[in-house]
Amino acid sequence: MARHLEVWLLGAHVGTLSQIEGRLSFAYLPGVTTALSQSLPIRPEPFDDHASRPFFAGLLPEGGKRKQIAKTLQVSAQNDYALLESLGGECAGAVTLLEPGQTPPASDAPPEVRWLDSKQLLQVLDEMPLRPMRAGDDGLRLSLAGAQDKLPVVLDTDGLRTGLPLNGSPSTHILKPPIAGVDGSVFNEAFCMALAGAIKLDVARTQIQTIVDGAQQRHYLLVERYDRHNGLLRQRLHQEDFCQALAIVSEHKYQNEGGPGLTQAFALLRSATRPSAPQTLKLLDFVVFNALIGNHDAHGKNFSLLYTPAGVVLTPLYDALCTAVYPQLTEKMAMKIGSKYKFSEVMGRHWEQFATDAVLSPAQVKKRIVDIARRLPDLARATQARFHSKGNEHPIIDQIVTLIEKRCTLTIARLAAPRGAELSPDPA
Repeated sequence: MARHLEVWLLGAHVGTLSQIEGRLSFAYLPGVTTALSQSLPIRPEPFDDHASRPFFAGLLPEGGKRKQIAKTLQVSAQNDYALLESLGGECAGAVTLLEPGQTPPASDAPPEVRWLDSKQLLQVLDEMPLRPMRAGDDGLRLSLAGAQDKLPVVLDTDGLRTGLPLNGSPSTHILKPPIAGVDGSVFNEAFCMALAGAIKLDVARTQIQTIVDGAQQRHYLLVERYDRHNGLLRQRLHQEDFCQALAIVSEHKYQNEGGPGLTQAFALLRSATRPSAPQTLKLLDFVVFNALIGNHDAHGKNFSLLYTPAGVVLTPLYDALCTAVYPQLTEKMAMKIGSKYKFSEVMGRHWEQFATDAVLSPAQVKKRIVDIARRLPDLARATQARFHSKGNEHPIIDQIVTLIEKRCTLTIARLAAPRGAELSPDPA
């Protein structure tokens, strides 16, 4: 039996997602002029399961969170359609999936929000591991990609109230609780994102929030959504991650599993953006920054395209977290630099190989790496001092600063060494 969901983009009905005998297909409506994805260009013929699935399944949570949601909803974890049917009201970007006959709220409609008091917010935090995306709650159809706990929320204009967006209303922020087994993850990500801002990268705005739970303080992160704008009456901007744009399913988001590497990432930017030079230089800064802070988890779903009224651009940096300080996490980077997955093995010639493969000037790349590496340690110390002055100190930050200093010193030395005489691998 065929089942259908109507696909809306920026408040306009653009097509239909269908499930027929367990397989997805997507077809644009006649006359549509705005495409959902680089991988789904407008055409009269429908897209089959192979073409449709990367974009639409890419809107959904992954891994254990997906399995937990499926269990709550009593559907198969492999049933993308059923999960989108339950969760696809408020997604990344400007996509909304609705049953036939339904329409999204008008763009000027007052948002519907279930405001949470401190007790209710604590309850939401406590239940997130077992209730990802609040799946099954009346009036909530929320979805975000990724394997970690997170939740779309609304922050009031005065910043004093947090709520849940109801019945298709846009959220304003993403709430991220501590990651289980990753000590100080809230402080880690907040620090790395603040450091990105200090070095003048385009970065999503974040803030550490604290809530009192008895005699204890509970911390979580709020990340302002760059795909929403205009205050509390937020309007959606469309976006898609690099895996969606390249028609790569989320299960293959890591390069060693068939996901995009840096060569593909830069090629995508060149084909999708005009002018592309500012965007490729922006991505170069992101790559260098992630390497120097030890963010080994910068995979294809952690870079995205944003569709603005002025054209397609690279989104601000997001999900920047130093994973290299945790011995239990892999030292393998999600994307190779040159031919190397491990930062400790990256020599000057590998940065040169990366630049050549990405169609960048090796000399310009080297100059940019050295510039960032020289400035980053002092900015890290200054950012740490600023966190301390605000009461946001945590031992993990000192470990990150030490790691950054070591990586920057090592990188500068290796780039200065004659070819073939680079310093030996280092465990940084």
